[in-house]
Amino acid sequence: MKKAIIVEDEIRSLNNLRNILTKHCPDIEIIGMAGTISEAEDLFDDPNMKPDVAFLDINLPDGLIFNLLEQLRPVEFDVIFVTAFDEFTKQACKFSSIDYIMKPLNPEELKEAVSRVRVRDKKDINERLDLFRNAYQHPNIFEKMSIAALDGIYFVNIRDIVRFEAEDNYTHILLNDGNKITASKTIKSYEDMLGDMNFYRVHKRHVINMNYMKKFVKGDGGYLVMDDDMRIEVSRRRRSAFMEELRRMQQGNGHS
Repeated sequence: MKKAIIVEDEIRSLNNLRNILTKHCPDIEIIGMAGTISEAEDLFDDPNMKPDVAFLDINLPDGLIFNLLEQLRPVEFDVIFVTAFDEFTKQACKFSSIDYIMKPLNPEELKEAVSRVRVRDKKDINERLDLFRNAYQHPNIFEKMSIAALDGIYFVNIRDIVRFEAEDNYTHILLNDGNKITASKTIKSYEDMLGDMNFYRVHKRHVINMNYMKKFVKGDGGYLVMDDDMRIEVSRRRRSAFMEELRRMQQGNGHS
């Protein structure tokens, strides 16, 4: 059994979450519930309160949930945020590899999030929470992201990522120091996450960081040479849009 606590101020949402967990997640045992940060502090004052996972609303009547998490450091349980739809929260969760479920709650999404709790390594949760808080409170300044890889969670500077390469449902992330990380996420999810940060999908298998382009060769069907001398094909279907993007970059440089 995984022990869980719920911190949620809306009584209807709290009851709904409890009922769905009871019905659809038989491996979850709810050991405590709170509606405010101060109630949650009282819960955690009990030395026997050792949850495996906490379902947390972010905005509570007496402040943001970060205030509680800060007091509990080092956090030794996994976190699943329960939140109303909010693009910033979604983005912050993706960048920090922290699970979230949206209200109104979907039992299948909740089951999926719960199933991931057992494979998580608790020792990196504090670093992931730091990333989340930073991304949540400064939504336009993403410098670092976490990558849930096959062998653990990596924290990388976004500017150090040269390109993403798809292989089935996995994605290889190539870094500027020559290292490679393999993540169990589709390349589409990285394209969506980083599309407005100078990353571009030039092929169904390749998303590149345009800062690492060295040369675009128009012949031979069109391909890019990256700074590491890797040749990356630009697909015929995406070529005209990519050329337009290059023109925009050149115009931008010309204005600076």
